[in-house]
Amino acid sequence: MLLALAVLASPMAVADEAARQSLTDAWWTGPLLAPNASTFPAGHALVETYVFDVNSNGQFDPSGRHAPAAGGHELGSLTYLIYGLTDRLSVGLLPRFFFDEPPGAPNSSSPGVGDLGAQLQLGLTSFHEGSLVPATAVVLGETFPTGRYDGLANAADGFGAGVYSTSLSWYSQDYLWLPNGRILRVRLDLTYAVSSSASLRDQSVYGTAGGFRGRAYPGDSFTADAAAEYSVTRQWVLASDLVWVHNSSTRVAGANIMTAGPEASVSLESGSSEYFAVAPAVEYNFSSRVGVIFGARIFVAGRNTGSSVTTAAAINMVF
Repeated sequence: MLLALAVLASPMAVADEAARQSLTDAWWTGPLLAPNASTFPAGHALVETYVFDVNSNGQFDPSGRHAPAAGGHELGSLTYLIYGLTDRLSVGLLPRFFFDEPPGAPNSSSPGVGDLGAQLQLGLTSFHEGSLVPATAVVLGETFPTGRYDGLANAADGFGAGVYSTSLSWYSQDYLWLPNGRILRVRLDLTYAVSSSASLRDQSVYGTAGGFRGRAYPGDSFTADAAAEYSVTRQWVLASDLVWVHNSSTRVAGANIMTAGPEASVSLESGSSEYFAVAPAVEYNFSSRVGVIFGARIFVAGRNTGSSVTTAAAINMVF
């Protein structure tokens, strides 16, 4: 993003017309994390399936110091199923599946279903070459508690949060021509999410144990994702995301029915947390409609949160 701003401020920003890459000569899959601000034409659909391995490698304390530790693996998949209802309005579903391999504890009994996402995207503006207006959209998202989260015999079988989560996002996307004539596609996505509370029973993903009865109150979250893709050739693209996430404190309140007296009361507060991560990736596009991407999300800094390196691959298909 800094490179793009420097290029725009430079008198060399206008490439020689003979060397200027055309939009039709650039094929894209999209960066690893930031979704597309452009809506699909009516009747068209996108299917993009990610597979990933979250490799936990330590913990950031409340002051931001990192303590490395041998971690486990969380294997999973996420699929975007998006359909264009009109040229400006699209709908989508985001099913998730997981399998957990925690350190020093039993693995998941079997692969399990995570929480189901749904979204409604409305295009506000479209990109036109020569215009200063980028493509922008607002997205209303809802996450449904379809994954197991409490009453767990095995903690590694918890793949959901147990809450309804509503998010509002603003997406933007623009195309910049570098001095060498190649295209740099940039995105900036901002998302704010709020969640309902969840009733908890026994062992749960919120750290409660057998005999617990109470509720969890997840905090709000905010995500900012700036991404850039450089068109090296028609088929090969280099991409990277810079993402910052802030989570407000999650509260758990209730009692353990297996404990007598004042000790039965349980009150937990996670405290707010945040992290900054980079996600470099390489794309290869077989055509303007089919491409693959390989990359990793790497935690660089954080506070009161775990750290990880997530390797991921995806295939993107437009119909």
